[in-house]
Amino acid sequence: MRARLAVVLAVVLAACGGAGRAVPQSPAASSGPGDGNPSGELTVFAAASLTDAFEAIGRRFEQDNPEVDVLFNFASSSTLATQIAEGAPADVFASADEKQMRVVEKAGLLASEPIVFAGNTLQIAVEPENPRGIEDLADLARPDITSVLAAEEVPAGRYAREALERQGVEVEPASLETDVRAVLSRVALGEADAGIVYASDVMTAGGDIDGVTIPPDRNVSASYPVALLTGASNAAAGRAFIDALLSDEGQRTLREDGFVAP
Repeated sequence: MRARLAVVLAVVLAACGGAGRAVPQSPAASSGPGDGNPSGELTVFAAASLTDAFEAIGRRFEQDNPEVDVLFNFASSSTLATQIAEGAPADVFASADEKQMRVVEKAGLLASEPIVFAGNTLQIAVEPENPRGIEDLADLARPDITSVLAAEEVPAGRYAREALERQGVEVEPASLETDVRAVLSRVALGEADAGIVYASDVMTAGGDIDGVTIPPDRNVSASYPVALLTGASNAAAGRAFIDALLSDEGQRTLREDGFVAP
């Protein structure tokens, strides 16, 4: 795939030097869906939990639109919202919660109404075959269990704390990670016994991680909205990418990676 993360990150870092500046709208940002097949570079800022599904959808999108190069920037939704508000150039923003989408909306940087395109639930990530015998959120409070969580400002971290509060469980995490994939990595590397992640993360981890189900009455549902940004330099491709997410094929890819219907 031609998605070049390093290029996007370099542009993000350069753009964030001017805090509070929106990227000027280019003529391409006003092009309509009937202006022909999309072309050029498309920059998508997406929550870290969307990495596998979006890379697959991005490859297919490039196959269907050979004149488009899709560039992804994956990070926590809170980090991405801050980057966008500080002027990082992007065409599309896909968040793991509606709160961070509202941050971008309040900054006046949404060019379209956000559309919820997927949902998710939480699971407890444990090492393969669950050697520590973790069966419930309450087990994360055991003194012999090392747990990690995403930071509080990260959607996965906020959802995790909400689930723990529902069960009345207090956990002192060994670390607070920058995004949900970092939580998953700590468990996969054996640096933690457990972490609260999305069900989709457990599914895409394959045999590196097992997941412990959290009952529905103690679980938290995540909503994933997507929107076109006012600073989009390739609005036509951005709209086409959002359409691809909402298509039957895009939705099927998301389901295969553990996401649920919005």
